[in-house]
Formats: sequence, structure tokens, C-alpha cells
Amino acid sequence: MATDSTSSAQPAGLRESKKQETRQLISDHATRLFIAQGFEQTTIAEIATAARVAKKTVTNYFARKEDLALDHQDAFIASLAHTVTARRPGESALAALRRAFAAAAAAADPVSGFSGPAFARMIADSPTLTACLRGLHDQRESALAQALATATDAPPDDITARTAAGLLGTVHRILFQRIQDLTLAGHPEHEITETITAEGNSAFDMLEAALTHYAVA
Repeated sequence: MATDSTSSAQPAGLRESKKQETRQLISDHATRLFIAQGFEQTTIAEIATAARVAKKTVTNYFARKEDLALDHQDAFIASLAHTVTARRPGESALAALRRAFAAAAAAADPVSGFSGPAFARMIADSPTLTACLRGLHDQRESALAQALATATDAPPDDITARTAAGLLGTVHRILFQRIQDLTLAGHPEHEITETITAEGNSAFDMLEAALTHYAVA
């Protein structure tokens, strides 16, 4: 027999599960429409109709239309900062980020840029989404700068942390775009992984002299 706490927790869990299902359903239909007819050309009303929900439901789950297309924004923004925070004992921020990128490339992680040709084309063809993605890169770099400042016991506006974040963020930004470019050029995923792994090593090598001993756990 369930206790009071168990019986009350279960409906809350079911409600949360239902919310997640609805959110994913709306996102999936939105992405399908964006790819088929373009981001700017697709309306919220069309997405609501396709998902069989009210227009208000769509806007309740997604405050902006861009959020429907780029619905893993929080994970993207936090990714580099999280890698630094979770770095291994004796590992520098650079080493941790280098290791994480290699793992992401091997796994063809969408957060690192592996989105598939249809999705990559959707972003490239949309000025709105292209600008939004630039903003997400900026936010990710800012989050990384905060993590580096914390890791080195420096103030939030520390110039060294901000400079290091700028260097590391730029490498990741370039590699992300490189993956997108190779995807749009029609290269198969395994070939992109091989290419970007080698190019990532070259890019990170350029930072070794400056950051090898910076922010070591």
C-alpha cells in the first residue's frame, strides 16, 4: 500500500512526464515544418495545428519561436563551463575541454555541431536562427569565463579568465561551424568525425603554450 508521500509524488511525476512529452511533440512538429518550408515562413499557428494543441500551449512551452528550433539551448550554453567544473584532478581547463571535444566528436554529439544536413540547412538558410546561434555562442563563452574565474579564485570580471574563455570559446565556435560546413557539403558523418578530430587537435595545439598550466584542478 502506498504511503501518502508516494501517492502524492506519483501524480506530480506523471504530470511532469506528460509536460515533457507535450514539449517534445511540439518541438518535433515545429522542426519538421521548419525544415520543410523554412523557419521564417512557418507560423506558430501552423505548429499548433500540426501538434494538435492550442496556439497558447505552444507559447507556454516556448517563449520565442527560435526556442522551438534550438530547443537544447541550456545544454549548449552550459557545456563548456560544465566540462571545466567537472575536470579531473590535475587536469587543466584546456585538457578537459580538449578531451571533451574529442569524445563529443566521436559520439557525433549534436551539441558540438552534428545536426544532420536538413537541420544544418534550416539554420544556414534562416537569418534569424543564424543570429540566434551567434548569441548562444556568446552566452556559452560568458558561462565559460565565469567557470574559469571560479576555478582560479578570481573575480567574475577577471581579464585572464575572460581572455582564456575567449580563446577556448573561439576554437569551439570555429569547430562547430566547421562541422556544419562539412555537413552542408555532403560529407558523411564518419568522415566529418575523422576530419574534425584531426582539426580539433591542431586548433587546441595552438593554445597549449598559453593555457597548459591554467586552471588546473
